[in-house]
Amino acid sequence: MLSFLRFALLLLLATPALAERRAPVTILVSIDGFRADYLDRGLTPRLHALAANGVRAAMRPSFPSITFPNHWTLVTGLVPDHHGIVANKMEDPARPGEQFDMKSDDPFWWNAAMPIWADAEKAGVRTATMFWPGSNVQVGGFKRTIAHDKLIIGGTRPADWMQFNAEVKGPQRVQAVMDWLRRPGAIRPRFITLYFDTIDTAGHHHGPDSPELNAALVDIDRTIGGLIDGLAALRQPANLVIVADHGMAAVRPDGLILTSALADPADFRAVEKEPIATLYAVPGREAALERALLAHHDHVQCWRKAEMPVRFRYGTNPRIASYVCLADIGWTIASEAPKDGLEPGAHGYDNQAPEMRALFIANGPAFRAGRTLPIFDNVAVEPLLRDLIGLPPHQVDGTDAVFRSVLKR
Repeated sequence: MLSFLRFALLLLLATPALAERRAPVTILVSIDGFRADYLDRGLTPRLHALAANGVRAAMRPSFPSITFPNHWTLVTGLVPDHHGIVANKMEDPARPGEQFDMKSDDPFWWNAAMPIWADAEKAGVRTATMFWPGSNVQVGGFKRTIAHDKLIIGGTRPADWMQFNAEVKGPQRVQAVMDWLRRPGAIRPRFITLYFDTIDTAGHHHGPDSPELNAALVDIDRTIGGLIDGLAALRQPANLVIVADHGMAAVRPDGLILTSALADPADFRAVEKEPIATLYAVPGREAALERALLAHHDHVQCWRKAEMPVRFRYGTNPRIASYVCLADIGWTIASEAPKDGLEPGAHGYDNQAPEMRALFIANGPAFRAGRTLPIFDNVAVEPLLRDLIGLPPHQVDGTDAVFRSVLKR
C-alpha cells in the first residue's frame, strides 16, 4: 500500500499540469462583424453550445458602429465620444496636418482612456493580447524624438502582446493563447484577449447572406472549438466573454451616394466615408456647405457635429468632424464609384438598427447557465470584465447591472 502511494505521488510530481489546480482565467474573444442573429443559422454548434450553457444576448454597439471605436469601448467602458477613438480615420486640432488611421500607435491618439489591461497590469494581474485594436500601444506614454529616433516614453502595454497580422490564421492565434496558458503560474496571464477578423471580411466582400459568409461561420466555429478543446486538455477553467464590435448589413447594388450629390466638392474636405461620412468645410465656404448638407437628401441625413441626435452620445469630442452624414441601411457614401462595384456588406449605420446588433456570449464558472439577457449597450462589457478579474469598479459610461442576475456570487 505504501509503495502504491509513493508511486502515485511520483506520478503527480512528474505531471504538474495534471496536479496543479488552476484558477479560472478570463478570455475576451472578439469575432469582428459577427451579427447577433448569425448564431441562429445552425452553422455554429460550438458557439451555440456555449450560449446554451451560459449567457447570450444581442448587444448594441456604440456609435459609430465601426471597428476601432467599438473595440476601444469594449475595453474602456466609455463611448467613443469620451474615449477619443471616434472613428477609424480622424483628425485632431491639437495635431494639425496629422491623421489617425488603423495603423496609428502613437499614444497621443489613445491616451484619453485606459484599457482594462493597463489597469490590470498596474494591479499585478498579468495580461496578454492576441490581437486587439490598440493593444500594441504604450497607453499613457508619449512619443519623443531622441537622437533622430522616435521613442515612446512611459505608458503601459500588456505583459505579452502581438502586433496584428492578418496572415496569422485563427488556429495559430488560438495556439498562441494555449502557449501562454502552458506557462508556469508566475508568468501565466490571468486576462487574455483574442481577436478574429474573418467574419467581418466575408461580410464586407460577399454580404451577410452569402454562402461565403456561412462558410466563414463554420470555420470560426471550428476555431472556437479548438480553443475550448485546448482549455479542456490543459484542465484550465476559463470565463469566456465572446463579443463582436458590430453587425453587418446588406448593401444595395444601386446604393451608392456620392459626396458630390451632398455638396459641392469645392466646399468641403471629407475624412471618413462608407456609410458614415465626416466632413470639414473649406475655409470661407462654411455657409455654402451648411446650406447644401443640411438640406433634404434621399437615403442620408447630415448634421452639424453639435446637433447630432442625443441617443448617439456623439458630438462633443474635438476629433469629431464639423459635419457628420449617415446613410440609411443598405446605402453607402463615397467620393467616387468603386471600379469593381459596391461591396455587398457594410456597417457603420445607426447603432440602434437591428442589423448592427453584435454577438454576446459568456460562459464559465462565474456564469449561470441557460440565460438570455435583453439587448444592452456594449459599454457594460468592461465593468463585467473587471468583476471577473477582480478589479474594483470605476467611473465609466457603463455598469455591470445587466449581468448581476447571471453572475454566480
